[in-house]
Amino acid sequence: MTDLDVTTLRTAYDAQLRPGLPDPLPEGAEVERDGPLSRLLGLGDRGLVTYRDLDGLGGDALDALIARQVAVARERGVPVEWKLHGHDEPADLAQRLRAAGFVPEDEESVVVGPVAPLASALPVVPDGVRLREVTSGADLDRIAALESELWGRDLSGLATGLAREIAADPQSITVVVAEADETVVSAGWVRYPAGTTFATLWGGSTRPQWRRQGIYRALVTYRARLAGQRGRTLLQVDASDESRPLLGRLGLVPVTTTTPYVYTP
Repeated sequence: MTDLDVTTLRTAYDAQLRPGLPDPLPEGAEVERDGPLSRLLGLGDRGLVTYRDLDGLGGDALDALIARQVAVARERGVPVEWKLHGHDEPADLAQRLRAAGFVPEDEESVVVGPVAPLASALPVVPDGVRLREVTSGADLDRIAALESELWGRDLSGLATGLAREIAADPQSITVVVAEADETVVSAGWVRYPAGTTFATLWGGSTRPQWRRQGIYRALVTYRARLAGQRGRTLLQVDASDESRPLLGRLGLVPVTTTTPYVYTP
C-alpha cells in the first residue's frame, strides 16, 4: 500500500473509525443499539445515528429502521443526526431519509493522510497569537461561544460535551486554542480513538479577521505532532469546502463524503 492509496485508506477508515462511538463513554451519554446501527444520546445538543454498514438492509425494513429513529427524536424531544457517507448502501438511502423528514446539512469530505510529514513540521502562528492546550470549563465555554458566533446558532452544548469527554478519559482528547491577547480566534481538538492507528481532527473555525494567516494550518500541525507522539500514523478530518484545499496541500486525500441528515422534532 502507498500512503495515498484511496481504496485502502477508505477501508481503514471504515474498519477502524466507524461507527465512531466514544470509548470510554462520557458521563451522561448512552448508546442504544437498533439493528445494525447505534444511537449515541446525551452528548451534545443532538443524538447521533451511526454504523459501519446496514447489513444489506433495504426496502420496508430500512424504512422501519429510519422511522424508529424519528420516533426516538420525538420521544426524547431532541434532534437526531443520521451520519450518511457517500459510499453507504443502499443507493437510495438519502432519498428515504428525506422522505422520513430528515434534512441534509452541508456535505463534507472525509480526508485521510499520513501523520509523519505533518508531525515533523513546526506550527507557525502570526505575531501576537499563541497556541495553548486547555481543559478548564471557562476555556471550553469560550470555544463554544466562538463556534456559536461563527456558525450563527447556539452551540453551547459543545462545551459540556468536550468537558465530559475530558473527564471520562483525559488521554483520549486534546483541545487547543489559538489566542490573541485574551481573545480566542480559533480552536480545534484532536481525538485518539482507542484501538486504532488514527487521530481525528475537529473544529478549526477561525474568526474572519484572522483567516488566511496560517492559524488553521498551525492548529493542524500542532495536533499532528500530538498524534505522532502517541504513535498514531493516520489523520482523518471531516473537511468543509473551505478547509479541504489546505488539507490537500498538507497531504490528506478525500476517501468519501459525509452528510449530516438531521430530524428535528
